[in-house]
Amino acid sequence: MVERAKVVKEEIFDQNTRFLAVYIEARNSCMVLLSEKEDKMGTLAIAVPRPKELLGPPSSSILLGEKNTTTARAFAEDLAMRKQKIVLVSIYLETMNERQAQSAFRRLVEKVTFDEPQKEGLTA
Repeated sequence: MVERAKVVKEEIFDQNTRFLAVYIEARNSCMVLLSEKEDKMGTLAIAVPRPKELLGPPSSSILLGEKNTTTARAFAEDLAMRKQKIVLVSIYLETMNERQAQSAFRRLVEKVTFDEPQKEGLTA
């Protein structure tokens, strides 16, 4: 039987604001939705890792939106290099600018991709 995609949801409070992450990892790809206050789609970046024999960063592009492009691309490229998978990253911010939210989003990405948080639908 083929293993299904892993889905992880996390949230943290920082600067009196709720930051959320939804992480979906399939065999060849992963997607991270990062948002403020509630789960929403925002600026969407894609990154594709280079083959191991080629040097250089992953190729990346913005697929949707014009706000928060720097952070979305940076997170997508970083994850593509670490996971060696196609990566989509969405950043949605309502009141904060991307610079203010970067450290909270970085912590969330680390939680959902490094730790083994509880998978959706399972209880301890």
